Amino acid sequence: MVNIIDMKAMRQLNLFSKITRISTHHIFNYNEQIIFCVPKGRLREAVGPGASNVRKISEILRKRVKILSYPRGPEDAKSFIEKIVAPVTFKDLEITDSEIILTAGSQSKAALLGRNKRRLIEMQEIVKGFFKREYRVV
Repeated sequence: MVNIIDMKAMRQLNLFSKITRISTHHIFNYNEQIIFCVPKGRLREAVGPGASNVRKISEILRKRVKILSYPRGPEDAKSFIEKIVAPVTFKDLEITDSEIILTAGSQSKAALLGRNKRRLIEMQEIVKGFFKREYRVV
């Protein structure tokens, strides 16, 4: 993901690697929560027994924390986006060469857009960074 890591994100990444003993540089915010991405084989180790590492990081940072596996490519886009936006659900996800189109009902669409399109903008940055495609909700 092509993004600039500021000092706040650097501190969060250092805390993550100190607690989980896994080094990563994939961190982003979505819907007032911090999401870390790790390689698929190290996901269980990062979460810890009984999600103890997630709880520890969440208590220290005083924010909700999710740990996800890093997507390998566009074929993992649907499951990756589902995990990010959970518990909000959507009907379908269509991947073209230049964009990812998410189809949702009226309630889900409102939740995916957020007030002043805040969540839409956050997700556009995430999709642009990981999949190099545009993102829109229909």
